[in-house]
Amino acid sequence: LDGLRGDTLIDVGCGPTIYQLLSACERFQEIIALDYTDQNRRELEKWLKNEAGAFDWRPVVKYVCELEGDRGEKWAEKEEKLRKKVRQVLKCDVTKATPVDPVSLPPADCLLSTLCLEAACKDLATFRSALRNVGALVKPGGHLVMVTVLRETYYAFNKQVFSCLHLERNMVEEAVEGAGFDVKFSEVQPYLPGDIRTDCEAVLSLVA
Repeated sequence: LDGLRGDTLIDVGCGPTIYQLLSACERFQEIIALDYTDQNRRELEKWLKNEAGAFDWRPVVKYVCELEGDRGEKWAEKEEKLRKKVRQVLKCDVTKATPVDPVSLPPADCLLSTLCLEAACKDLATFRSALRNVGALVKPGGHLVMVTVLRETYYAFNKQVFSCLHLERNMVEEAVEGAGFDVKFSEVQPYLPGDIRTDCEAVLSLVA
């Protein structure tokens, strides 16, 4: 997947997290993070600005550095690099034809979406249309990198239960193709059984 590099990466549904951007910041010049909820964007901004009370991502950053072959010593450099490269944190609604309206963004080289669309869409038609909506943010020839849970109907956090769209691999691949992409890589990994926080059965990683 060497073609996965370029000027701009847009992360759709970034949540309050940075783990999904730690490798991306080595391959893209600027990152634009999008999320629907104010509290998620605020949490991300706290970390980006190194504010007191921001979540401590260091163990995860060190782990990613090790995976990349750096034995965990470059973690401070990586944090600094990511903080510099995330240029904008914006509100986004994937169910709208122009998800970041009224802001207009430059067409991205790569669109990243991890564990977002299946939680944001109540049915398959909405999921397919959300993929077309966010797909329009990518320049022709650009990439889509997606991580999606399969056969999940709920996930819980701190006693709060959230619904999730039950998806099969073929549904996701067809929706991605319906949004104008060619699937180049698709891999399913089983999820640990017995996790009471979710009924997720597998995780799909896809590049298109």
